[in-house]
Parts: sequence; C-alpha cells; structure tokens
Amino acid sequence: MSDAPGIRHEFVRANGLRFHVATCGEGDRLVLCLHGFPECWFSWRHQLPFLAQLGYRAWAPDLRGYGDSDRPLLREDYTIERLLDDVAGLIDAAGARSTMLLAHDWGAVIAWCFAMRRVRPLERLVIMNVPHPGVMDQVIRSWRQLARSWYVLFFQIPRLPEALLRARQCRAIGDAFRNMAIDQRRFGDEVLHVYRDQAARPGALTAMLNYYRAYVRGGGATRQRALGYPIIDVPTLMIWGEHDTALGKETTYGTDRFVRQLTLHYLPNVSHWVQQEAPEAVNALIQSWLGKPPDLLAAPVDRAQPAP
Repeated sequence: MSDAPGIRHEFVRANGLRFHVATCGEGDRLVLCLHGFPECWFSWRHQLPFLAQLGYRAWAPDLRGYGDSDRPLLREDYTIERLLDDVAGLIDAAGARSTMLLAHDWGAVIAWCFAMRRVRPLERLVIMNVPHPGVMDQVIRSWRQLARSWYVLFFQIPRLPEALLRARQCRAIGDAFRNMAIDQRRFGDEVLHVYRDQAARPGALTAMLNYYRAYVRGGGATRQRALGYPIIDVPTLMIWGEHDTALGKETTYGTDRFVRQLTLHYLPNVSHWVQQEAPEAVNALIQSWLGKPPDLLAAPVDRAQPAP
C-alpha cells in the first residue's frame, strides 16, 4: 500500500509483544490512535499527516492480533486488562511528555476503560462511534439495541464466524465497510483490499473475534462493571456518525454523567466508519476542539490510497 508523505513504519516492543506502528510527526506530544474491528492502522491514514501538521507525534499501531503486530493464540490473550496493558506499554515506549488517545470502535472501548482506570495520565481523549460502557449497560437492555448488536452474540460461537468471514477471500469484511457506508466512494476496491488481505492472514480472524469473546464470554465486561464507572476528568471529544447501523444515536445520551468535560458532535449522513468516511469533518472538529487556528495547516490532508 502507498502511504501519505511522512508516514513511517516501525516495530515497537510493548507488554511482551511486537507491535507494528505507523508513525508521523516528531516531538514529545503523542497522539496514540487505536483502531477498531475489522480495521488496522490504515483506518487512520487521513489523520496521521494531519496530526503531524498540528505538531504532534502520531502513532497508529496495529492492535494485538491485527496486521503485522504479534498474534497471540488464546482467547485469554485478548482480555480487556491485557489490552489496557498494551496501550500503557506503547505509551511508555514512546517516552512522550503528554498523551492524547484517538480511538474508534474497539479501540474506543479500550480508550474508555483506559481513561476510567487511569492506567496512565492522559492530556485529552477523542472517542468515535462507541458509547461509554456505563451508557451501554443501560441501553443494551432495549430490544432495539439488542437487535443492532446481534453480531456480538454471533461472534461468541466457535469457528462458524471465522468460516463465514473467510469465505470468498474475506468478502464479508469488505462488505462491512461498503454496505454500512453512506458515501461508498470512500471505500473503493483498493481500500477494501487492505482490510480483506489483513483478515485473510493465518489466525487473524480468530484473533479479531477474540476481542468480543474475551469481553463477553470471558467476563471482561462483567469485571469492568464490577469495578464501577468513575467520572473521567480528562477533556473528552466524542464524534458520532449518525447513520451507524450497529450503534444507535441514543447510546450517546447521558454520556455527560460519566465525563466531566465532554464535547459531543454528531455528523449527519455519516456511518460508523466516521474518520474514514468524513475525514475532513472529523479533522476539522479535532482541530477546533484543540484550539488550533485553521491556517496552521500548510497543506491539505493527503488522501493517499493503497496500491491495488
């Protein structure tokens, strides 16, 4: 795949694993970008150069089990506690003076828990299209959200989800992006090829599904619930694509009860894949929230696409 100018690729040791990390920018102010399912670092391709232009050092790792990062075999290797330790290890390895988490989907689940448990100090938190666990605990009781979340229960079944997702060269992985998107032009064949190729690697689908299995059958959600949901004091920006077929807009209501300094923005006519489908709007919201003047950017964000 071809990268936007300035993006480099490194391997970083953290929490006993080797992580592939796409990096952009320099300095001691880190933005750690956490992707979701079924993505990889590439989902942040529109944000990495943008964050570097704002003066940050941006890291977008492939989370454990994804892409070129190490891929442990067991469900127990994907507990929420280990995922939190991964983030802590990456922050420690970066050696930055300050850290902002930028997170989407499963990465946002990790980021919410990381901020609540105060595993490491955070300067800021940006969440995209995943509700706070405290809100989700309440909303998931509705039949409407249960119907939207059917796939989480399906993923608990051994082997069958892998077989269906693997069929026809992981076509279902590509369809998840294009079929959910409002602006399908953002997900051309060359983009979908990246995600299908990563999912087709040996053991990758099981690793990706183990996030769900460890959190539900493995008791991760229950353990987090037992710890309670302390108020998050970190300034938090929540960006929500309103046309999310997996998570209703109502899952954002009441987030301010759990976050002391919350800024919430809805993006109409944007799907769950918010930072990929509407990168200009997402980047502008982040820039405004950070208090950076618009003329700080020397050039527009590069829309580099991977090679077919």
